[in-house]
Amino acid sequence: MRLKLSAFFPAALLAIGLALLMAAFPAESLRAAVKGVGIWWDVLFPALFPFLVLSEVMLGMGLVHFFGTLLDPLMRPVFRVPGIGGFVMTMGFVSGYPVGARLTSQLWEQRLLNREEGERLVSFTTSSDPIFLIGAVSVGFFHNPALAMLLAAAHYGGAVLVGLVMRFHGCSKRERRDSAAAPERLRHRRGGIIRQALDAMHEARISDGRPLGLMLQEGVGAALRLVLVIGGLVVFFSVVMEVLASANMMQLLYAVLHTALQWFSFPAGLAEAIANGLFEVTLGVKSAASAGGSLLHQAAIASWVLAWAGLSVHAQAMSLLHHTNLRYGPFLFARALHGLISCALVFLLWSWLAPPQETLAAWGPLPLPGAADSPAAWLRQTMPYSIAGGAGLLALMLLVSAAICAGRACVRRMAR
Repeated sequence: MRLKLSAFFPAALLAIGLALLMAAFPAESLRAAVKGVGIWWDVLFPALFPFLVLSEVMLGMGLVHFFGTLLDPLMRPVFRVPGIGGFVMTMGFVSGYPVGARLTSQLWEQRLLNREEGERLVSFTTSSDPIFLIGAVSVGFFHNPALAMLLAAAHYGGAVLVGLVMRFHGCSKRERRDSAAAPERLRHRRGGIIRQALDAMHEARISDGRPLGLMLQEGVGAALRLVLVIGGLVVFFSVVMEVLASANMMQLLYAVLHTALQWFSFPAGLAEAIANGLFEVTLGVKSAASAGGSLLHQAAIASWVLAWAGLSVHAQAMSLLHHTNLRYGPFLFARALHGLISCALVFLLWSWLAPPQETLAAWGPLPLPGAADSPAAWLRQTMPYSIAGGAGLLALMLLVSAAICAGRACVRRMAR
């Protein structure tokens, strides 16, 4: 079959152009690459690696299937994904991007998700982790820990709203029938939901069959391969941004965004933050924190950048989903929608969650010594909050799911 050169011509031109820019600015390229490696080694590797290994072990032991059965009464009617998506949601919120895409890919490989369910799930589980949101953004960039509550409410609240919107994605009659029949199938199995969850865990463990040592070995290998891919993409986009800025090619984008911001009465200085955030989330939120204007507008743009996540995270997610039949279009729509919702939520929640001026003055220029200069400090200071938040979210979802099951049981008894 003859290949169409028109499909590869733009990509080839782009690759040649980037290679020429890197050759024209070798010092800048090297500096950006070293900076990207530093971000990956100090923050991403220690933050992601333990969760990736843990998720592999939990899948092999059947614990994911256990929680999936318990959460099915909540996740299926609310988000139209199997209950196992509740585990992905928790791990995605705690670990950050792109763990949600990784787990969705694994569940698709095990045929626990179809294409529509996978596209819904990855759309609202791709989010920032509390380590980055609290330590890097609120403390390190804004020097304002009191801002973390507002950013977290807008970011994770926006993710939940995206999940509610995306539940209408791919509404085929067959899928609606299967989704409605799933609780009935669980109901007619022997025993209560706890017994059903234990049976599901046992069946998954027997089906996997790997000893714990082999499970850990393969989990470590898979996690290492994934974090290396993530690190490579971070370094690549860091270099791309640096050479484009060095060649003054970003000025045109700044000018366009400057005009658009004037229409919405935003400070013009935030144009650079939006342009950087289109490509890379860290550069975007850092630029938003250092831009002029009111703290409200800075927080709104930072919230948009965190939700959009940058093309670097898009590339990471797609690299994990390339072997599945999940499409990029729904993911792109969800990221754009999440950005708009999160930005709007900052304005809506500002009167309730905005940090008071006296709090800003009390914290001073740098509330946590070393946090702005050492990414490792962000990790040490916020990891306990991240783990506690994930455990609390999972416990809350289990309680809601148990309440739904109890309500259904009461309705059935009253019907008799």
